[in-house]
Amino acid sequence: MANLNPRQREAVLHIDGPCLVLAGAGSGKTSVITRKIAYLIEECGMPARHIAAVTFTNKASREMKERVSGLVKGKQARGLTVSTFHNLGLNIIRREHKSLGFKPGFSIFDAEDARGLLKELMLKDGDLDTEHLDLVQNQISNWKNDLTVPERAASKAQSPGEAQIAEVYRRYNQALKAYNAVDFDDLILTPVRLFSEQPEVLEKWQRRIRYLLVDEYQDTNSSQYLLVKLLVGNRGGLTVVGDDDQSIYAWRGARPENLALLKKDFPSLEMIKLEQNYRSTSRILRVANHLIAHNPHEFEKALWSEMGLGEPIRVIRCANEDAEAERVAMEILSQRLKRQIKFKDFAILYRGNHQARLLEIKLQAHQIPYAISGGTSFFARAEIKDVMSYLRLIVNPDDDNAFLRIINTPRRQIGTSTLETLGHYANERHISMFAACQEIGLSEHMPAHSLERIQRFCQWLNHIGSLCRGEEPVAAVRQMVEDIDYEGWLHQNASSPKVAEKRLENIWYLLDSIKAILQKADGEDVTIEDAIAKLVLRDMLDRQAEEDDEDQVQLMTLHASKGLEYPHVFMVGMEEDLLPHRVSIEEDNIEEERRLTYVGITRAQKTLTMTWAGKRKQYGEIIESSYSRFLDELPEEDVTWEGNGQHNPEANRSQGSATLSSLLDMLGGKKKP
Repeated sequence: MANLNPRQREAVLHIDGPCLVLAGAGSGKTSVITRKIAYLIEECGMPARHIAAVTFTNKASREMKERVSGLVKGKQARGLTVSTFHNLGLNIIRREHKSLGFKPGFSIFDAEDARGLLKELMLKDGDLDTEHLDLVQNQISNWKNDLTVPERAASKAQSPGEAQIAEVYRRYNQALKAYNAVDFDDLILTPVRLFSEQPEVLEKWQRRIRYLLVDEYQDTNSSQYLLVKLLVGNRGGLTVVGDDDQSIYAWRGARPENLALLKKDFPSLEMIKLEQNYRSTSRILRVANHLIAHNPHEFEKALWSEMGLGEPIRVIRCANEDAEAERVAMEILSQRLKRQIKFKDFAILYRGNHQARLLEIKLQAHQIPYAISGGTSFFARAEIKDVMSYLRLIVNPDDDNAFLRIINTPRRQIGTSTLETLGHYANERHISMFAACQEIGLSEHMPAHSLERIQRFCQWLNHIGSLCRGEEPVAAVRQMVEDIDYEGWLHQNASSPKVAEKRLENIWYLLDSIKAILQKADGEDVTIEDAIAKLVLRDMLDRQAEEDDEDQVQLMTLHASKGLEYPHVFMVGMEEDLLPHRVSIEEDNIEEERRLTYVGITRAQKTLTMTWAGKRKQYGEIIESSYSRFLDELPEEDVTWEGNGQHNPEANRSQGSATLSSLLDMLGGKKKP
């Protein structure tokens, strides 16, 4: 208890009834949960096997287990349950499979399995177009999370389309039962229905779990809330930790109102607020408090810290999205030198994954190592890997990995046995597979029709290579993409035409990037090999990052950043239609977007920089942007605006001179007169 503040200590010691710990960002909520578990075991004499702590992610669950094992040693911790909601549900289903009518060893369908089954059902029946597969899957998931059975979904249907989805839902559940399987949503729904229908099974589990602790309670959906309510019953052995200001998952069924429902369902509920923040400067917290105050609140709280006032929040206007990404890259390089810090001290946060690709290219151009989480790296996308493999083979014909990736992409009727024969021959001759294709001796090891296909491919690629080294390399790459009918290949293998078009757009974006590198030569002779080498730099940066103990700038969506913290944070794309997102504006769901912005702000420990672009490309058109309404909701005295048309050459010179002087001082040099 020695390291806890008074409010944290109060939350740990309160065990005489249900407790809501309203825990602001960075207020040490995990410490409260783990120390309360230790207190229940060591001071209250409750056996660990009767305690369960529930989280939302495997990462949070692992961290909690590690912390508890540091507090409670040996046999005392035996039997303690620390798991995600879904793992708890799975455990209940496994133990009660007979009561539920499942055979032992039932299957769990992940999202892809479920998608495949739904597609099969929709094709068989033909009532619904498989283009609506995502819509159907999301609707069924929402129904399950809201405890809506197929019969009720059918009776409440407000259109023929909804009625058809309800029928697919019924047949989908039927098929799962026939396969002795459950899907991800069933892991919560099935125990809830079991406990509701079989009181004797519920009593058994209530005896087993006598104290329940729940993390991130604002993220619970209807079925998770009911599972908690059923398990706790009337005993009040419950502590929930949550923050209504960080509820950002309504789109996947989370209901922040579940926090308010607690008071109704547990009238003796004790509420304890954790408002002291151990992460950020007072200025960052003041800005966050000021912003979130624009939302209506069931519970009032205000974060504060003893970390000092800190630097003002910077809002930087950039001419366009390219200038924005360039500015962020240059700021990171400059700040890293000036502050003598590491790349991993920086995080770049954005609303949508599509914003990452330009940032990646700029970071690569400046040789800044980075890691992406919460989305697929632009260079990790299948279509980019395919085209880059063609380009890598043009630049380096000895690249066997690139050769194997593209020889049958798109299909060229070159089978695995042909490639195995080619591989053996190349190994014996100690040459690359591409070189082996062009040797006369290969004809003795391979049927004529297979050899002809391989050699035709090689001749064509050599021709494209020579065009790439000519006067119009980008046009040659575009011709290459058209020659192989890659657009047709994408449409054959994509879930919908829209997805195929998006992937094709990524390829044209890659070509624009090559063109940009070639155009920025500044009189130097930059070849297609140089341009491709710069783009392949990602691989080298990855290897370098491993050697540097992962000293990388972190790129992630605002949703993925929840629960994390970084000394220096950049929030990019602070514009209307991006943050708040256009869909949220149309659906009048600004409050959740404001909470998402609040989450982004409270990730920052020391400095926070927000950027926005005066122009941005959307759907192929360059449009004028307006800055986010949330920037107007920040306190003026804590924010400095840059690039908004104010032109002060003297101030710019002074700032540039000061920056140069400080850099020279750090490097041990002196400014020349």
